[in-house]
Amino acid sequence: MTLPAPTETPEWLARLNEPQREAVLTTEGPVLMLAGAGTGKTAALTHRLAHLIRERLAWPSEILCVTFTNKAAREMRHRVGDLIGDAVEGMPWLGTFHSICAKMLRRHAELVGLQSNYTIIDTDDQLRLLKTMIREANLDEKRWPPRQLAGLIDSWKNRGLLPGDLTAVDNEAYANGKGQQMYAAYQERLKALNACDFGDLLLHMLTILKTDREVLQQYQRRFKYVMVDEYQDTNAVQYLWLRLLAQERKNICVVGDDDQSIYSWRGAEVANILRFEKDFPGAKVVRLEQNYRSTPQILAAASGLIAGNSQRLGKTLWTELPSGQKLRVVGVWDAPEEARRVGEEIERLEREGAPLEQVAILVRAQYQTREFEDRFIQIGLNYRIIGGFRFYERAEIRDSLAYLRVIAQPADDLAFERIYNQPKRGLGAKALENMYRHARAQGLPLAAAALELADSDELPARARNTIGALMSDFLRWREASDSLSPAELMRLVLEESGYDAMLKADRSAESAGRADNLVELARAMEDYETLGDFLEHVSLVMDNEAASDEEKVTIMTMHAAKGLEFDNVFLPGWEEGVFPSQRSLDEGGLASLEEERRLAYVAITRARRRCTILHAANRRIYGQWTSSIPSRFIEELPEDHVEAETTLSGGKSLWQANWSEQEDPFAHVARDRPERSGSRGPGWQRALATGYETKPARVKESTRSAASFAAKPRTDIAIGARVFHEKFGYGEVMAQEGNKLEIAFEKSGTKKVIDSFVTAAN
Repeated sequence: MTLPAPTETPEWLARLNEPQREAVLTTEGPVLMLAGAGTGKTAALTHRLAHLIRERLAWPSEILCVTFTNKAAREMRHRVGDLIGDAVEGMPWLGTFHSICAKMLRRHAELVGLQSNYTIIDTDDQLRLLKTMIREANLDEKRWPPRQLAGLIDSWKNRGLLPGDLTAVDNEAYANGKGQQMYAAYQERLKALNACDFGDLLLHMLTILKTDREVLQQYQRRFKYVMVDEYQDTNAVQYLWLRLLAQERKNICVVGDDDQSIYSWRGAEVANILRFEKDFPGAKVVRLEQNYRSTPQILAAASGLIAGNSQRLGKTLWTELPSGQKLRVVGVWDAPEEARRVGEEIERLEREGAPLEQVAILVRAQYQTREFEDRFIQIGLNYRIIGGFRFYERAEIRDSLAYLRVIAQPADDLAFERIYNQPKRGLGAKALENMYRHARAQGLPLAAAALELADSDELPARARNTIGALMSDFLRWREASDSLSPAELMRLVLEESGYDAMLKADRSAESAGRADNLVELARAMEDYETLGDFLEHVSLVMDNEAASDEEKVTIMTMHAAKGLEFDNVFLPGWEEGVFPSQRSLDEGGLASLEEERRLAYVAITRARRRCTILHAANRRIYGQWTSSIPSRFIEELPEDHVEAETTLSGGKSLWQANWSEQEDPFAHVARDRPERSGSRGPGWQRALATGYETKPARVKESTRSAASFAAKPRTDIAIGARVFHEKFGYGEVMAQEGNKLEIAFEKSGTKKVIDSFVTAAN
């Protein structure tokens, strides 16, 4: 790595406007870069990063630069590389919150009870684990579903709360006062699995920084500069983590827009950016207000709308672009007509030479897309839906990754449970129940319990042989992982496990596509040297980067469109109850109304040249026709920048007719919601301990006997004792070896069983 020699004024710095240059050159002390939509905040941020390195104010490894998405991190690295060359390759701390914390946690995992080769579980595994725990706690799964508990735990972690930090209100939020108990049990179970979820990556590092001053000072000394993109989207735990790291030097530069904070549903707190000057006294605020994206008409309409919010720092966007067209507001009779009108407009734009890639339909809710899909299929208009199943979420991909996770981390019970009978091996629910029972009794991972059961008579001979063969396969695959690349290993596993044969035997239309997906998975793995690296990549990167040579109209939600821009944008469904969302208003009151208004601002400012808003007088929502009035946001648009289409007699548009002399039906939004309650039940009493020393993705040893799991024999059963077994009945203990017993049963003959499956009999 080489650092370029500094010069007086580099050419790339001269290309920035005055506020951008000010943000770049203000290197010491706290800086808030308040960047409006389309004002070149990424350029300012990357130039500031390049300036710090180029002027030798810090080595690349001394700069912490945090983004929210891997895509943003890649783009930033690429742009900085264009400015200063290969020096950017020495930036190990440029990435997302989760990827950076994962890297830190690998170094300090033991401080929170984990090993360095911990597994990062995804949402699917989390829900299966919570489902098991809810059953064990004798709770009604229908009344207290796993998804609800997962959402609560995620929200607590986003707020930086450990189980002991929960308030009485938090505790009552699940199962009438069992929230804290279930949260604590869940955290203990994760430690037993040597695993953590996404929320833990930040929460564990925050805990370490708060409790270990030496580690905190180590990182405070390391990072001379801290830079944060999209600061308005930070949640409490991210905010606390950043504040700790930056408190010593206070050289922190955050970039964001309070008018684009639209993710409160995943924990983002707009208050973080609003109080930045209070957190860092003397902070310099630089406003980026020159917009390079949209026409003056679009900017004026968006600015007039967002002015209705009270919780904002305030800025005035302007542009040197030509005036352009006013926003169009079109009223239609119903959703099918809305789809027809949009389809006709897009076909007209296409005839005029507008590329379909520059056309977007942004909806508030997913259900709104169906009408457009049906219509576009009818007229042969190519489109793409952004936000469907992503590659790593498909069943066959999850199955393959589960095999690899067990190879890399034998204590990963969630992965083992997914594939112990996939493809079908004749191991049903009873076999799984026995494995779990023994695992809990002995404090073993599920795979270790399976290995012990294969050497006993607890299961039928066929099941024992099947489990024994599967465990032998895993031991062999772990040995092979030393000499094979991740892609080669996966191909071997899919062939030897019978998964490939299962797909070939499947004659359904989907089978070929599933096989192609696995081929693509192997291709993706070829870029990674170790299995551990690839599995961490999968856990942290879920971007949908499917490419297509054919131009298509983009259909997506407003939330998903943040950060994107299109020449032509259509915004359907601007009716009360749809947008703003009635559910959001009911749950969050006036705070949610302001966020919905910010979402409207984001949607409008995605448009570069033309923006069309549509509202329907009638809409079918979840199968029911509903009469609607236009969204309040339409009335809030400044009239000088809006062109409302006349569709009724008397020269009035649907917009004007519906709002005329009507009282706002949503003026009094409930601010306080009653707490939910439910039945009580016994909670989880203890978490499993692995009792099993795991190994990294590349392993040295190739075999591991059942005895090495160190299961402890019972002391209350001796040779000659009379015992009872649920399957074999009464019998007498004839011999004992560790936790294995040889018992002469009265009706079943002599059997080898594990002591946890018997009870002493009188």
